[in-house]
Amino acid sequence: MGQHVLFEIGLEEMPARFIDQAESQLLDKTKKWLDEQRISYSGVTSFSTPRRLAVRIENIADRQEDINEEAKGPAMKIAKDDAGNWTKAAIGFTRGQGKTVDDIYTKEIKGVSYIFVKKQIIGKETMELLPSFKDVILSLQFGKNMRWGEEKLRFIRPIRWLVALYGERTIPFEIAHVKTGNTTYGHRFLGEKITLVQPQDYEKMLNEQYVIVEPKKREQLIIDGIHALENNQGFHVSIDDSLLREVRNLVEYPTVFVGSFEKEFLEVPSEVLITSMKEHQRYFPVFDDRDRKLLPHFIGVRNGDSNHLETVIRGNEKVLRARLSDAKFFFDTDQKQDIAFYQRKLANVVFQEKLGTIQDKVDRVVKITELICEKIACDEKTTKQAIRAAEICKFDLVTNMVNEFTDLQGIMGEKYARIFGEEEAVCKAVGEQYLPDHAEGELPQSLIGSILSVADKLDTIAGSIYAGLRPTGSQDPYGLRRQALGILRILENTKWHVAVEDLFQMAGELFASSAIEGLDAADFEKELHDFIQKRANYLLKEAGISSDVIQAVTGNGIGEFPYAMQKAVILSEKRNDEAFKLTQEALSRVLNLAEKGQVGTVDEGRLETESEKILYDTFQQLKKEFVEANDSNDAMAVLRVLEQLALPIHSFFDNNMVMAKDEKLKQNRLTLLANMSQMIHSFADFSAIAWKQQN
Repeated sequence: MGQHVLFEIGLEEMPARFIDQAESQLLDKTKKWLDEQRISYSGVTSFSTPRRLAVRIENIADRQEDINEEAKGPAMKIAKDDAGNWTKAAIGFTRGQGKTVDDIYTKEIKGVSYIFVKKQIIGKETMELLPSFKDVILSLQFGKNMRWGEEKLRFIRPIRWLVALYGERTIPFEIAHVKTGNTTYGHRFLGEKITLVQPQDYEKMLNEQYVIVEPKKREQLIIDGIHALENNQGFHVSIDDSLLREVRNLVEYPTVFVGSFEKEFLEVPSEVLITSMKEHQRYFPVFDDRDRKLLPHFIGVRNGDSNHLETVIRGNEKVLRARLSDAKFFFDTDQKQDIAFYQRKLANVVFQEKLGTIQDKVDRVVKITELICEKIACDEKTTKQAIRAAEICKFDLVTNMVNEFTDLQGIMGEKYARIFGEEEAVCKAVGEQYLPDHAEGELPQSLIGSILSVADKLDTIAGSIYAGLRPTGSQDPYGLRRQALGILRILENTKWHVAVEDLFQMAGELFASSAIEGLDAADFEKELHDFIQKRANYLLKEAGISSDVIQAVTGNGIGEFPYAMQKAVILSEKRNDEAFKLTQEALSRVLNLAEKGQVGTVDEGRLETESEKILYDTFQQLKKEFVEANDSNDAMAVLRVLEQLALPIHSFFDNNMVMAKDEKLKQNRLTLLANMSQMIHSFADFSAIAWKQQN
């Protein structure tokens, strides 16, 4: 068994949101460093708290592994002269490898003989290499860095101490004028300075000084504490995973407690109270165990033990009471006005410098909403409600409540719209307009909410691209990719009979005909098309569709996205289906030759053979059936139609020379194939698919 190694970086308190990523990064970089140094070990364990990042290497080897290498030299014709003596090239090669010409042997590579020597690189002592771990620490990257004092180093927070132990020996190095040692520190208020004797004592000694360095253990203590309070108090706590991870990274020694607030605050919408508790105070809301209604309690986590916990609870209750008092004041004050009052204020708030005010955006969203309603053939009542929802969709942005709690945009719009007497369908749509709010987020459930969400997103995407604000690389400050995915997911969910391209063209034309300065028409159209095409392809890929099938389905346009998804799934199945091979080969033969012809009218009088007459008649009979199935978005029905063409197509090719010497006969046959190809292409480009059936 080898020695254990411990590295700990002691810091001022780090922001909780960066800690998990920093710990993971330290773990990965440590393993990579060990592999690069050729040092074997049995395991690596990482640790983190708000004040430290640490990693322990278990059973590390006491030296690097030796390397036995084969060094290749020049070809024999260069290595020896005509007299058979070693040349300067050969002598220089061996000297450079620490060898002599007596160590040379030859090997043939691709018919050419080369000289080689074997050399051994003796591994260094591990203790000699460990100080270079400093480079691993310096290579850590964080979302935000800072400098302190006179230091040039940029790091997440100032480094206050460094622990570096190899067994009981200190590994010497220095970062930002802080030298390594065997001293660490317990809890800032409850703990003391600790002298570590060996790495394996790390968790135990810190635990004795009120520091739990394993994040998962802190997390479990919080969960256990919450469950204990639930069982004792008879209420329910909804444990939000992201909040749980954040709270565990705010404390070194968690103690869970329950606090209360006045019942009168429950008159404020529960979303406001929950947001205030979670976002501002990092509390867990408490609900009735039966009907899951919000109760006037909260769960907090103290960074320390249970001593004087009542004082801590009173302090937290006081802070929350002030927060909730503000929220109630905002809620009451906002209701003293009406929607028209807030709408007038939108003209004074800039949405985006190049795209005008929020009122300008609302006007565009109203117009796009009207056009969508026309596209999907909404009835008069639905259209009227959708337009009203669009007209008032942003009024809550200038309320006191949303100004304070920005995450409640839309949510408060729905609440206030209901209070101000709007129709329920309109209120619900205002609340759903921002959905989905992330890639896998919940979709709008109502038709009007779906229309408004798509209209709002179309305006943002088309406007941003028109103004030259498209995403670049990983940068997407306006969330255009997420919003495009949202549109496609809504289209897949609603099954609207509308092409994706038509929606984006509709929104694009509003900007192209506006007074807003932007891209020229051709560039704008191309940018929009490329942008949405990539997002559609992304969703298809996420659904497990291969790139060739995606190309087959969307290469000539996305069309109606639910249908594109259906076609992609079915063709992915058919590509491996031996029973479909006959049809696939027939369609591919048509597509390959049809490129030489042009769509037009087939001269029935020039159909000479029985097989080409049968193919023509079969095609004429099936065209209507194909169009009906294709227009109904029934991919299986389309394939059943195409399967009926397979035998007539094969018979045609087996019994006819398409490229006949008679030019008119040739062109007539090519026209037939071109007409068939056009129909097939309207479904998918079968020639783009790498078919996997057995040959």
